[in-house]
Amino acid sequence: MDNVVGQILASAQQEADKLVKEAESERASILRQADEGIAAKKKVSDKELEQAVFRLRQQELSSAELEAKRVVLNQKKEVLDDTFQQTLRELNNLPPEERARLYNKIVSRAQAAIAHPKVYCPKGDGRLLAGVIGVRTIQETDMEPGLVLESEDGTISLDYRFKTVLAGVWEKELKNVSHTLFG
Repeated sequence: MDNVVGQILASAQQEADKLVKEAESERASILRQADEGIAAKKKVSDKELEQAVFRLRQQELSSAELEAKRVVLNQKKEVLDDTFQQTLRELNNLPPEERARLYNKIVSRAQAAIAHPKVYCPKGDGRLLAGVIGVRTIQETDMEPGLVLESEDGTISLDYRFKTVLAGVWEKELKNVSHTLFG
């Protein structure tokens, strides 16, 4: 009986060892699958993180580029505005003989539209128009430098104040001016 009990115990031990080995094998397989699953999820997560970082960098780069362009455009606009103002100051401060010559040209060219215009000019500039032919009347008034010409019936009025003329030329030639200043 001891022999039979020994055999049963040995057989049971073998069966137990076999079950333990199978369980350990199954455990190792489950752990390996879990590790593989974790590694796959980590790989996907790392890829998503890499893509998110890339998108964020692209957004930041795009944002920085837009900000840089905005700063450059603002600086260019400031330079253009300063150039406009400086040009206007130079026109407004022309010496009397230059201004008289310019007024003469304005009146002679405007006479194609208005035969005998009434001329409005800044106070003190009426004397600069004294010798101009074809002017009906000259009226000095508080206004910016330049001339305003008006038909006899008041239906046609031409604004040749320096600021108005410069603004018109500036608008037409802004692209050329910008190209000259900034290349």
